[in-house]
Amino acid sequence: MKKVIVDVHYSGGNYSAHIPILPGVVVTGDSITEIEGQMKEALPFHLDGQRGTGGDIPEVFNGNYELVFQFPADVLLDYYSGIFTKAALSRLTGINERQLWHYAAGKSRPRPAQNKRIEEGLHRLGRELLSLSLQK
Repeated sequence: MKKVIVDVHYSGGNYSAHIPILPGVVVTGDSITEIEGQMKEALPFHLDGQRGTGGDIPEVFNGNYELVFQFPADVLLDYYSGIFTKAALSRLTGINERQLWHYAAGKSRPRPAQNKRIEEGLHRLGRELLSLSLQK
């Protein structure tokens, strides 16, 4: 299954998302969950319109594809700040807590290696949580 990148941004108290390889599909919402749902609704509608008018459609949309929502570090860290603390994220990633606060506040941007550490730490936590079950 091919992956389609959806870029997510935050501005003025609102999230927005678009698909760089398919101009014209833009959604907004109050939460990440909302923009994910809206994108999953808007995309087929847009593709049907493109097909009906003979518009350009990237090849990836002719087969099975998966939407991958991609966030700048500040948006991701701010959105999930109510779920995990910067101290917990620091333990997961090995990145200094103060530096994570700078990233979350948009005072500085992580280098690609730091982005990778944040992503890998969150994925590691996700895999760990998925492997757990509660006793019955």
